[in-house]
Amino acid sequence: MFTGIVTDIGEVRELERRGDLRARIGTGYDTDTIDIGASIACSGVCLTVIEIGDDWFDVEISAETLDKTTIGGWSMGTRINLERALKVGDELGGHIVSGHVDGLAKIVEMRPEGDSIRYTFEAPKSLARFIAPKGSIALDGTSLTVNEVDGTLFGLNLIPHTQEVTTWGAAKVGDSVNLEIDTLARYVARLAEMQEQA
Repeated sequence: MFTGIVTDIGEVRELERRGDLRARIGTGYDTDTIDIGASIACSGVCLTVIEIGDDWFDVEISAETLDKTTIGGWSMGTRINLERALKVGDELGGHIVSGHVDGLAKIVEMRPEGDSIRYTFEAPKSLARFIAPKGSIALDGTSLTVNEVDGTLFGLNLIPHTQEVTTWGAAKVGDSVNLEIDTLARYVARLAEMQEQA
């Protein structure tokens, strides 16, 4: 489990196809504190560490994950948001994030709003019903608060700090991002469906 609070920006150093895709990710984390088998969220995708070096770790990515996330677009030098798995007693600064991406959202508009940037995204129709104003959402592994929703479109603001300590500072209109809806929203929607059917 994660919180959607990005703690490092990693960089893709190597990509190798071996049936699945193997990626080497450069990191500022102290790799002596990372265990083989540890989970690290890579731009919101929970991946398992299979090898460790002085300033890097390797992960394997299945074809299913490549199909459902932005990882298929990774190349050498791609920068990615990183978050290590939550430990008991850690501060829960964002919201509960599983690292299981539900789909892709697309940036359709960006505009300055004060010191922040106002983003408008388009979500897949099947996921839009789970997105609510003032609700939480994880985009590329970042816990964010939704401002408004209009059909499949939703908007939010990113403050300068978030843009500086994540990959959001390089985002542009047309980019796709990994979208994970709030688990609580999923269960509330499921309960509502069950009540309608009863």
